[in-house]
Amino acid sequence: MASSSNKFHYHYDPNNDSMNKFFQEQFSNQFEAAVHEIPEEPSPRIYIDRQREEGHERLWNDYFSDNPTYTTRQFRRRFRMNKSLFLRIVNRLSEEVPYFKPKKDATFRNGFSPLQQCTAAIRLLAYGIGADSVDEYLRISESTSRKCLEHFVVGIVDLFGTEYLRRPTQADLQRLLFYGELRGFPGMVGSIDCMHWKWKNCPTAWKGMYSRGTGKPTIVLEAVASQDLWIWHAFFGAPGTCNDLNVLDQSPVFNDIIYGRAPEVTYYVNGNEYNLAYYLTDGIYPEWATFVKSIPQPQHPKHRLFAEKQEGARKDVERAFGVLQSRFAMIKNPSLLWSKGKIAYIMRACIILHHMIVEDERD
Repeated sequence: MASSSNKFHYHYDPNNDSMNKFFQEQFSNQFEAAVHEIPEEPSPRIYIDRQREEGHERLWNDYFSDNPTYTTRQFRRRFRMNKSLFLRIVNRLSEEVPYFKPKKDATFRNGFSPLQQCTAAIRLLAYGIGADSVDEYLRISESTSRKCLEHFVVGIVDLFGTEYLRRPTQADLQRLLFYGELRGFPGMVGSIDCMHWKWKNCPTAWKGMYSRGTGKPTIVLEAVASQDLWIWHAFFGAPGTCNDLNVLDQSPVFNDIIYGRAPEVTYYVNGNEYNLAYYLTDGIYPEWATFVKSIPQPQHPKHRLFAEKQEGARKDVERAFGVLQSRFAMIKNPSLLWSKGKIAYIMRACIILHHMIVEDERD
């Protein structure tokens, strides 16, 4: 057994600099780690006095006063509609939607006026610009502009959807049949096709379902449009991987016929009576009685004439898509929203506004 004299005994030496340095480093490391674990106090919210009253006054003097700065033509180009129609929308929203009613804050200072809020929403829809781009003119922040847009599209759908997203009435159907017969297609009530809207901020888990061909996620809009660019049927929400046939399988376009709710139609072609209206389509659609397609590679003069007339009339729905995207650049540019429900509200609101403009300027 070893003797106790061989045991190790530590003797503190105050002159040993290496040991003091070691303990000092250990203490410093532990202290820094404890400091990093302490959460930092959140920075206070920056308040910017935007002088929103000046924004309302500037907007009023530019477009709505008795002697406005800009003409009615410039108003129509920037707001995509006539002033009377815009004021009708503002008045209806300010009366029936709580968000757009004039309010005062805790200091009895007036909030944003309905004109400012609706103008911000229309500018975002019409130009497809960022939410903070209206700050300098209307004095509305980025977050408030987004809220204005969300409440605006929901209010438009709730207040005007019943009237402007309706099925064709008997009077509408007679008018469609009349114009169809004038163009050489008795019994034709419109043309049907699909449009894709890019979804830039599509969730990663959904990209495989919504991407096709180019690899960019898209959402499909199926529509039936007439010569006056009125969209009588709109089905939105199918994934971009679906072609026109897959979308047709999901679409409720023929529900009225299936459930016996379709209005009665009677027309004559070559002395024969028919009771089923039809749509003009391109070549991908099936050979159904409700679809009339062009003749591929026509050889006979009659066939060439029919193909020329059919392909010309079928462009009604393409023109409707083009006018809809040119009026509202937001649905032409890739969507920056995450929620598919909000995207659907924006599409439906743009279609309703498009119908209101068509009705206002039809004559």
